[in-house]
Amino acid sequence: MDLIRRSQYGLPATSQAAFIASTEGTSVHYLGSEYLSRRHDLCDDYVRAIRASHLANTTEGYVDIAYNAAVCEHGTVYEGRGANRRSGANGTAALNTRRYSVVALVAKAGGGLDHPTDAQLHGLRDAIEWLRAEGEAGDYIGGHRDGYATTCPGAPLYDWVKRGAPRPGSPPAPAPAVVDLSRLISAAHVDPPKSGTPVSYAGVRTVEAALRAEGLLSASLVDGHFGTSTIQAYAAWQRRLKYTGADADGIPGRTSLTRLGAAHGFTVID
Repeated sequence: MDLIRRSQYGLPATSQAAFIASTEGTSVHYLGSEYLSRRHDLCDDYVRAIRASHLANTTEGYVDIAYNAAVCEHGTVYEGRGANRRSGANGTAALNTRRYSVVALVAKAGGGLDHPTDAQLHGLRDAIEWLRAEGEAGDYIGGHRDGYATTCPGAPLYDWVKRGAPRPGSPPAPAPAVVDLSRLISAAHVDPPKSGTPVSYAGVRTVEAALRAEGLLSASLVDGHFGTSTIQAYAAWQRRLKYTGADADGIPGRTSLTRLGAAHGFTVID
């Protein structure tokens, strides 16, 4: 891993961003603006320029560069806010606390360098694993668009993210889990089964794992049974989506389940 610490490229050694002990994982970003390929000795200049523009943004009130790390086309990882520091790039206060952010120096479509290089993909993976090692980041890897209305990180990077963010040349990732909506709804209505035999199949465990990652369900309750606790957790997810009344009854519907799947890497079928 080619990691350049803050002090090595002219930033204060420690970010003023708030301390966080851990996150559920990492969100991947792109610049969303024009960006041209450049010599490697100019990349640190660009990262410093990003920080300067963020600090000058009085509307957002940034205390530092918004990202926890930035990765150039040559595969070098530049420490941004760094590990154990709250992100400023994910769109909401909740997402900034729950997920680190890593930006690839990649342009919007047609804006110059708009596809990540293989070296850059290796660097992004390095940054994700570094945040796991130093910042207690969880296994989640998503795009900025997962949980926030944006096109970031652009089609090429988002395709890579949804494939599990593999290193170039590595074997294809396993196919995403599939949740059968009809069986899940049936299971949710059995609360709990009077026979004492829990309803158990892959779809329920997949949804429970996503609810756990959202901080809505205890790990001890991820058991493949869509009982009272899971229904309560799912109702909390529906309320997080601004559903109310009968739409927040804890019984999965296609829209809420699809949005949960988009954020946590599973596919919904009828």
